[in-house]
Formats: sequence, structure tokens, C-alpha cells
Amino acid sequence: MTSNSILLIGASRGLGHAMAAEFVAKGWHVTGTVRGADRTKLHDLRDLHPDRVEIEALDITRPEEIAALKTRLSGRRFDMLFVNAGITNANPSETIGETATEEFIRVMVTNALSPMRVVEGLEDLVSPEGLIGVMSSGQGSIANNLKGGLEVYRGSKAALNQYMRGYAARRPERALVLVAPGWIRTDLGGPGAPFTMEETIPKIVATLVGRMGEVGLRYLDREGKDVPW
Repeated sequence: MTSNSILLIGASRGLGHAMAAEFVAKGWHVTGTVRGADRTKLHDLRDLHPDRVEIEALDITRPEEIAALKTRLSGRRFDMLFVNAGITNANPSETIGETATEEFIRVMVTNALSPMRVVEGLEDLVSPEGLIGVMSSGQGSIANNLKGGLEVYRGSKAALNQYMRGYAARRPERALVLVAPGWIRTDLGGPGAPFTMEETIPKIVATLVGRMGEVGLRYLDREGKDVPW
């Protein structure tokens, strides 16, 4: 194992997998989680770097799986915990009033409730001087919402931001960060997004590493600049 380690929640594909690869390239040891038993890109990364990549199973919407992961990792200490999670509703153009209750619950549970359950459930695995981060979105900024749209997704990320503010108030000694990565070409972002993962992931990782040891909560973009709440 290297001197730095990250517990990366949601690393099977997309941004999570790209972050895992970038941390490995920087010499970190990555323990990444995947949902289910299917082979993923993270398995390919582990094949290339068996000494630097571990894989754990986790569905963040199941509290019992979070508790089981904590038990399996008991006694370990990580320099960073980062929760990468995000879905949108089936019809992103729907207004909040048009959205089915079940769909609203699905998005809110995945984007807001479950990441906080992971943070609170696994915080003891992070060293006192380590960093706890969560993938938010610029769409979660209330101040920057001048055009509307994506209402369910926006609301879920704004809720996540608020819950992290509450957590920060309870854990004033912790270094915490919410990351707004920008519109990136992923399965979630779609092919029309202006930025590639190759352009953005190194910046996101550099921003996270730069926050280590800085107590308090920040809401930052990939460049490390503050995003208006």
C-alpha cells in the first residue's frame, strides 16, 4: 500500500472510475465500490494495478450494506472518503409538480439521503486529518439558478448541499468538500456536454488533494473556486 489511500464510493464507471484511475496514477491506493456482482471498468483497473486497487460491493441506497462495508473495513484508516453518486429523473424536462411521487423519492434517496448515510456511516474510517468529499453539482446552487429546468435533479443536489452544511456544523473539526464538476460527457451528462473526462478529472482530483487538512466545508468547482450556495 502507498502512503495515501482513498475510499471511493461509486467507482465502477463514468466519473468514479476516471477518478480511481487518476488517483492510482498519482500513487494512491484506491478502495472503490461497485454495485452488484457484474464486472466493471474498475475490475479492469484492478487487473492493471492489483497492488493499488481493491473492490468492495455497495449499494448506497441500502443502509445494511453501508453497515456491512464498515464492518469489513474495520480497523482501516483512509486519507480520503469521496462519495460519487448521481442520477436524474426519467424525464428531466418535467416540472416538480409533474413528477411522480415515486420518481421524486428515487432521485432524492439516491442523490441526497444515501450519500449522507454513507458519510455518517463511514466517517470513522477517515483519519482525523483526512478529507470527506461528496459529488454535488453546480445545478445545486440556488443563487445560480437563473434559467430553471432539471428541477428534480437541482432540488436533490441543493438538498445534499444543505445536509452537508448541517453535517459540517456537527463536525467542525473535519475537512469537508462538495464538488461541482461541471457538465461532462458521461452517461449522466450526455454526448452534448462541453467537457471531456480527460479535461476535468485531473482538475477535480487536484482540487480534492488541495483541500486535505483544511478544516471546514467548501462548495467548489473543478478548478477549486467557490460556487455560490
